[in-house]
Amino acid sequence: MSTESRYRCTGEDPVNLSELATRVDRGPEQAVITNALAANVATLSDLQTRLYAQKKTGVIIILQGMDTAGKDGLIRHVFSGLNPSGTSVISFKQPTHLQLNHDFLWRVNQELPERGEIRIFNRSQYEDVLISHVHPEMLLKQNLPGVNTLADVGDKFFDRRYHDLRHFETYLRHQGFVTIKFFLHLSREEQTKRFERRIEIPSKNWKFSPSDMSERAFWADYQVAYTKMLENTATKKEPWYIIPADDKGAARLIVSNILVKRLQNIHPTYPVVTADTQAQLKRTLHQLKKGEL
Repeated sequence: MSTESRYRCTGEDPVNLSELATRVDRGPEQAVITNALAANVATLSDLQTRLYAQKKTGVIIILQGMDTAGKDGLIRHVFSGLNPSGTSVISFKQPTHLQLNHDFLWRVNQELPERGEIRIFNRSQYEDVLISHVHPEMLLKQNLPGVNTLADVGDKFFDRRYHDLRHFETYLRHQGFVTIKFFLHLSREEQTKRFERRIEIPSKNWKFSPSDMSERAFWADYQVAYTKMLENTATKKEPWYIIPADDKGAARLIVSNILVKRLQNIHPTYPVVTADTQAQLKRTLHQLKKGEL
């Protein structure tokens, strides 16, 4: 079984996060991971250059996961070799007042890549079916039609949002955009260790936020929210990849393996110039070598 298929979730089967591994058993040694990741980064750089030159397909990479799941580190290590001209990262924070006055996908539309670009979403539109599932009271302040009390925020409400999210990605695919979605599956025990390191190591203190602790109290609720999101927004054409995230190195290698496969499937190629353009290039090269230009 390939890496891409091993971790793929298409929504056809129930998802039980408690039964899915958060760590790769008998994973490769660190030196092997380092070398394999470096090779993948080089391949991704070449694929991204071709994608940027071709300008036919835009790529949206979505990273979701609990606090400390490793999204920032993954971005640094997996995308380090990509040209900044065609690659960028967007972090979706708490919606602003302006954003809340629009539909919930409005702010996402503002950040979509151009064709030929790769845009990495550090958190994404899926926050709107995760945080709101755990804290439905936040929706009462958004002036949403039909949402007046907590009783209005039930299965029917979220079913509509799951529907909208699925169709949004279908629409993007029809326009030439590929969405690749990763859920970094972290254990509560590993999150504990990472929070402890953020407190114990001075250089990591800046990463710690008291709000992280308040959200940690809702761990079980978030597991339910993620389960429902994965089951209801994964499809054959827009699957989720559930990545064991307790081992950061292994997680980065798995993600890079999947990205190489998915970008290769796009078959990006450099544009082919016409015969007239080739003739003009030869004339220009001849003139440059003779010092005429």
